[in-house]
Amino acid sequence: MSANVAANNEAFSTWTSAMQSRIETVLDQHMPTDKIIPAHLHAAMRYATLDGGKRVRALLTYAAASFCNADSNKADAAAAAVELIHAFSLVHDDMPCMDDDDLRRGKPSTHKQYGDATALLVGDALQSLAFQLVAQDNHIQDAQKINMLHLLAVATGSRGMAGGQAIDLESTNVSLSQADLEVMHLHKTGALIHAATLLGAYSADDVSDKKIKAIDRFSKAIGLAFQVIDDVLDAESDTQTLGKTAGKDADANKSTYVTILGLNKAKALAHEFHQTAIKALSPFEQEAELLRQLANFIMRRSF
Repeated sequence: MSANVAANNEAFSTWTSAMQSRIETVLDQHMPTDKIIPAHLHAAMRYATLDGGKRVRALLTYAAASFCNADSNKADAAAAAVELIHAFSLVHDDMPCMDDDDLRRGKPSTHKQYGDATALLVGDALQSLAFQLVAQDNHIQDAQKINMLHLLAVATGSRGMAGGQAIDLESTNVSLSQADLEVMHLHKTGALIHAATLLGAYSADDVSDKKIKAIDRFSKAIGLAFQVIDDVLDAESDTQTLGKTAGKDADANKSTYVTILGLNKAKALAHEFHQTAIKALSPFEQEAELLRQLANFIMRRSF
């Protein structure tokens, strides 16, 4: 490993830790405490959101903001919003009427800890709070807010994450083609990853079309790579390493990249998507390094 590569890796590790700590603080400060009525709901919201995951979506927001020369404080609300939307989606996804998972990140799912009715309200409240944080942010201009709120709404709704989940529910006991699976995951997983990255760009006061187009291509490709890796992890891991119920999609007779392609070809496809993402950044040098490193970070989740 060259000295430059080692230095870049060390700088990225330092940045990642700083941004993960930053988003945790932002979320903690903006979420109601369990001292505020309704205390039970607020406690459940915090349980579902804080101290969870690698915060990949928030990291993408901050990296894209840096790429477009925006300070991190301009991206805080957007980064928090995508993490709140993600947390809401996991709470609802774990419920008995959806994927029926008892574990999430190594602890009881929200509905197991607080009950189904509260978990349903937790998801609703987290989604609303996401839009509230962007709307009330004083660091960005009103025109930026409109673009960001529109992007977040589309990514969350029937043309995005909710739509992808609907397609997923309809796909039980149905054999999907690779193209069908890609469409589903561009909505279910990819839409929020795509939005998270573009939200970082939109937090800048001025950004070139060239950079927006590069971020658009990058985020779509890395979103697909993320999902392929999830399928590989699901196939290779057990309950303890995943922190959730392993093999749920296979057990439910749903198509995954692994069931369609096989494990080795699925891994190869993840690498192809990764290379497409990296290529999208090729016109840019050091200014795009955080995004490149994040793409590599996503790939290192499994292999």
